[in-house]
Order: sequence, then structure tokens, then C-alpha cells
Amino acid sequence: MIVSASYRTDIPAFYGAWFERRLDAGSCEVRNPYGRPYTVRLDRESVSGFVFWTRNAAPFLPVLDRLAAAGYPFVVHYTITAYPRLLETSVIDPARAARQVHAIARAFGPRAAVWRYDPIIVTGATPLSSHVERFSRLAEALAGAVDEAVLSFATFYRKTRRNLAVAGGAPGLAWDDPAVERKQALIAELATAAREFGMRATVCAQPDLAAGGAREARCIDARRLGDVAGRPSPAREKGNRPGCACHEARDIGAYDSCPHGCIYCYAVASPGAARARHARHDPAAPSLL
Repeated sequence: MIVSASYRTDIPAFYGAWFERRLDAGSCEVRNPYGRPYTVRLDRESVSGFVFWTRNAAPFLPVLDRLAAAGYPFVVHYTITAYPRLLETSVIDPARAARQVHAIARAFGPRAAVWRYDPIIVTGATPLSSHVERFSRLAEALAGAVDEAVLSFATFYRKTRRNLAVAGGAPGLAWDDPAVERKQALIAELATAAREFGMRATVCAQPDLAAGGAREARCIDARRLGDVAGRPSPAREKGNRPGCACHEARDIGAYDSCPHGCIYCYAVASPGAARARHARHDPAAPSLL
């Protein structure tokens, strides 16, 4: 079984102590937002690999060392977008993030890290025309550390629209949802820039936008985990939503618990409530919240 930790929150940045305790315990409890709570076993026999999602891996690097020593294969999806503070209030500096990605690649191999430039959000502060230059600058900084750049355009869910409205008032927060043809044109340009720095561009859960050589992303990728492990890691394809090509995994995170404060985040309905939940977090509890 592949364990995702977590597309619902940033476990490496904020909940590493809880993760280590659950690793010691051999399991964790998950409050399923769509149904009954469930238990996920974390012992070596049960886990075929971990997929981590983060914007700051530094607090988690000792845990990655421990996992590697214990024989757990893992992949780290690292989001670096370099957007203005208007949009992401507390993520670490892109240069510092890039150094962490290089450190992961040096320590655990060239297939252990994936760069995510997503979501692509078009606002007054981040016009469509700005993304090629920003992406190219980041790709140059990450060259040699990753072989894949995952792309997607922001989806304006109700909570996303609400958070943009609550934080609104500044001209930079006026957002736009470009036509499909304009999105495809940008994806094609980003795919070209990615190739210049030894990466292939993939598109997450938006197959209609794959253009210019960009391919469909598989963020939970058993083949990549197999490459990291040096042995096959079979899993069936079971996406999380329409257009998702991921292999099957169990996620152990919780929505509304990441305090990064990115106002476009689909996993947080209220940044203030997320900060409050993080403050109340008990690292010794069986479940994250």
C-alpha cells in the first residue's frame, strides 16, 4: 500500500513529530472527510512507499533519513511557485526551497524529488504573461535535482473564491480564469522551458490542458517509487477525482490544518481556522486532528 502524507496538509513542514510517533506506533487514525474514520498501518510490511507533499522539507529531513535507513522508499513532491506574499503569506524563500530539493536529490537519488509548479493562478499580481519567466527562473535553480515539473491551473472552488474575496481589496487579488486555449498555450511554453533544464512537464488532473509535449501527471506514481526502491512497486490506477491518473494510495492528512496561509489553497476553507487547528494539534494523538 502506498501512503500519501499528505495532499490535505503539509505534514513534513508542520507535523513531523506526529508522523514519527505514528511510525513508532505502527499505525495512525484518519478522520475521513467523506465517510467513516479509518486506520492506516505504517509498518514496513504494510507500506510499499510514501509520497510526501510539502513546501518546506527542512524540519523533516531527519525523518527522511530514518525512513531510508529502514528501507521505506519515498518520493517528495515539493511545491515552489515564488508567488508574491499577497498570495502565499508564509512559505519559505524559493532559493532556500530549491536548496532543500537539491539536498533531497543528493541524499536519496534523482528520482526522489518532484517539483510542483501548481496551481498556476492568474491574478493582477501574477498575470498570465509572468509565469514563463517565473517558471524558467525556478527551473534553472532546480536543474539536476528533479526530472519532472507538475503543472495545473487553479480551480476556483467555492472556498477558494471566498478566501480570495476575504483577502481582497488589493488590486493584485483580482483573479482570472483564462480560456482553455490560453491555458494550453502557457502549458506548451512551460513544457519547452522545462525541457531546457532537463525536466519533463506533466499536467495534474487536467488532461485537456496537456500541450506542447506535456504529459498527464501521475502524482502517486508506483513506477517512480519502484525506481527509488530499486524493485517493482505494483499498484492499480485509482485517481482521486476526474482526470486524475494516480495509483491507489491512502492519505493520512487532514483538511483545514495547514497554516502556510496560501489563499488559493483548495485544502483550506479558512486560513484562520487552519492556524487554530495547528495550534491545538497534539503530536501524541492517534490522528492528526
